Amino acid sequence: MAILLRIRQSPVFQQPPPSGYLPGKAAEMVKGGKRDMSKKAQSATVSNTDAHAIPISLSAMLVTLGVVYGDIGTSPMYVTKALVAGNGGITSVNQEFILGALSLVIWTVTLLTTIKYVLICMKADNHGEGGIFALYSLVRRFGKWLIIPAMLGGAALLADGILTPAVTVTTAVEGLRTIPAMKSIIGPAQTNVVIITLAIIIALFLIQHVGTAKIGRAFGPIMTLWFLFLGGTGLFFVLGNPIVLLAFNPFEGISFLLSPNNHAGIMILGSCFLATTGAEALYSDMGHVGRGNIYATWPFVKVCLLLSYLGQGAWLLANASNPSLVGIHDLNPFFEMLNSNVRPFAVILSTLAAIIASQALITGAFSLVSEASRLDLMPHMQVFYPAETKGQLYIPMVNNVMLVGCVIVVLLFQSSAHMEAAYGLAITITMMCTTLLLFFYLHNDRKIKVFPWVFIVFFLALEGFFFGSSLTKFFHGGYFTILMAALIMGIMVSWFNGTAVERRQATLLPLRTYLPQLDRLRNDETYELMSDNIVYLTKDSNTDYIDRDVIYSILDKHPKRARAYWFINVETMDEPHTFAYSVETFGTDYVFRVHLFLGYKVNQRVNAYLRQVVSDLSASGELPDQTHEYSVYKKPSPIGSFQFIMLRKLLAPESDVDSTERTAIVLKYLIRRAAGNPARWYGLENSNVTFEYVPLFTKFKSVDKMQRIAPDERP
Repeated sequence: MAILLRIRQSPVFQQPPPSGYLPGKAAEMVKGGKRDMSKKAQSATVSNTDAHAIPISLSAMLVTLGVVYGDIGTSPMYVTKALVAGNGGITSVNQEFILGALSLVIWTVTLLTTIKYVLICMKADNHGEGGIFALYSLVRRFGKWLIIPAMLGGAALLADGILTPAVTVTTAVEGLRTIPAMKSIIGPAQTNVVIITLAIIIALFLIQHVGTAKIGRAFGPIMTLWFLFLGGTGLFFVLGNPIVLLAFNPFEGISFLLSPNNHAGIMILGSCFLATTGAEALYSDMGHVGRGNIYATWPFVKVCLLLSYLGQGAWLLANASNPSLVGIHDLNPFFEMLNSNVRPFAVILSTLAAIIASQALITGAFSLVSEASRLDLMPHMQVFYPAETKGQLYIPMVNNVMLVGCVIVVLLFQSSAHMEAAYGLAITITMMCTTLLLFFYLHNDRKIKVFPWVFIVFFLALEGFFFGSSLTKFFHGGYFTILMAALIMGIMVSWFNGTAVERRQATLLPLRTYLPQLDRLRNDETYELMSDNIVYLTKDSNTDYIDRDVIYSILDKHPKRARAYWFINVETMDEPHTFAYSVETFGTDYVFRVHLFLGYKVNQRVNAYLRQVVSDLSASGELPDQTHEYSVYKKPSPIGSFQFIMLRKLLAPESDVDSTERTAIVLKYLIRRAAGNPARWYGLENSNVTFEYVPLFTKFKSVDKMQRIAPDERP
């Protein structure tokens, strides 16, 4: 008999009941009774892009400016600086260099960010979610090998996300030295810059728990002011030297790239690429703010960015012969071109913008890891949804790991000049992987014939040039991001391979065939009663089947006698406040298959919800009374004790697996242990929980038959 009870959506249930919720009151809050399971399940699982799309509005656009564009929005602080330094400094600046370098920057932003990501990539969303893992989920059926570029690109993007907060905040803080009063306080040593940078980064990560929406509303006005400042100051210098507008001609960039006056050679593309490093994060953050709001705000952002680059170029042309600039160490045109009265405001504003740039990568990392967990490329971790939108999430484990990584980067590299050498290399790998996956989406999923071939040839060639130029930075700091990407990739590969081994041995058994044994066991008084109710949390959502490991745990690992056996599956729904459950009793009063359908905003307090389910079944007579003679309450509850059992698999030494598979399993279990305590995820920290280890069912190695000898003999 299948029963579905829908919990009333009253204010009481906008937040789930506490763990100490009294089961006797549960039945009073139930409405309905028996419902048709198929209809309810069908309506509960409806999910599509339109249903969860974030509408376009001024407030949402403001959040978009505060969340999405931080990384790409702060690029004017260091792109021109890197271009000038790479070409020999201020003494090498001339009109050919300015027009050529600016042209390369303009068309890099246009081709990679506007055309590839905004106009093409953002059409490839998975129920509103963006990013390379969301893209992979759309094309995975077209080839098993596509998991390789997905993992490689995701690992590289996460590695870049650790570096971005460090390089942007350090660059902004170093701008304090362009103010004479602050320079005298900070001094020439880099130690004070490092201390200030670390304080800002730590504070940023500590506020992530409040949620993207709240952060975006706080940061949105600041970023709006930032972009207006970029555009306004840039326009001021462009009007004074409008010849820089010739940089819109792409042939200026191509001719300079091949010119003997290009002292950096192909390496100049590595510096130009820094102007578009936030493009992949923009795609990953789509689920936080909605595609429409990015479309509505990107034109404004791009115009302001290009005006800033052009303005810096115009100032350099006008001041290339200024002898006072030659002696400035690590010259940054972005700050130097400003009037001394405006510069303090610019430094403060740029520091705030740098903090927001870090925010863009952090939120993108949350989305990436969430998608990776759904694809079983990373372990399940505790996820919080601080806002009403499912895309806006917070993962404490990811937040803490990124914080530690950023601190290490700052302490290791110290200055922004050293960090810039490591910046951008990993993201080129992500972009090439995205291009490859996007080809399969356009060609195989969207059934477009010709355009995908043009797309993949053009963008792989373009990004290949950028990768080659960035690779020259490998020994100057690029090695660090590659090592981080390799570490993250190793985690995903180990988890993926370990899961594959587990799946090969996984077996689902028909639960009905074991009902007679469970019935005999519960009445077999030769075994001690372990608990009135034994509860297993299962991953599979199939009502009629159960994982073999669960049956093995009950029957084979010293039979576990109980009055009732509960097998619970928790499914997170796309609606925020879904609060329902179904129960299959198989016509018994001792076996219960429970499915909890919980909205993503509902805390997974399994203990509290199970108490309610048990109370309902007790009230309906489907669960016999489990009366206790002793209780802290005056009237003992008709519901007995509960024992939660969480299974963990172990690979026996005798298992017949090769060394690669054995290593994958061992590494997966080490990663799982580091990912946190699942009892806390399900609200069982105050419950009676037992972690039980069961063998990973695999083929065992054959062993030779031993010879039996007499007690007084020796072999």
